Amino acid sequence: MTSENLTSKEEDVLDEIESEGVDFLRLQFTDILGTVKNVSVPARQAEKAFSEGIYFDGSSIEGFVRIQESDMRLVPDPDTFAILPWREKEDSAAARMICDVYDTSTGEPFEGDPRRVLKNALERAREMGYTVNAAPEP
Repeated sequence: MTSENLTSKEEDVLDEIESEGVDFLRLQFTDILGTVKNVSVPARQAEKAFSEGIYFDGSSIEGFVRIQESDMRLVPDPDTFAILPWREKEDSAAARMICDVYDTSTGEPFEGDPRRVLKNALERAREMGYTVNAAPEP
């Protein structure tokens, strides 16, 4: 599977989806409290997710936007692609990608997206000469 507008990493993900028999993708993001949310789509929509994004109703996410400004778009990061390991081999496979959230009214990254806030903080730290190291602690 290839498309002229996709990066080589996105094409690699499409190839892996096909070779591993992935049926569903979970496009993940977090709300402002850090709770993981996802929009599940058929794997055949992966190319569309990369090229156009997948739209969802942001007003249904706690703390995102009001109903009047609810259209939001998920853009998956191909570097975060992972096949979910808890399915049996004979079952259909599912995978996930972490997404950036975009405001469809402006086309800009959504300011309330915690991933965007972290990217901004990392960029500011880099500009000041710092290196940020972080890890989860169970």
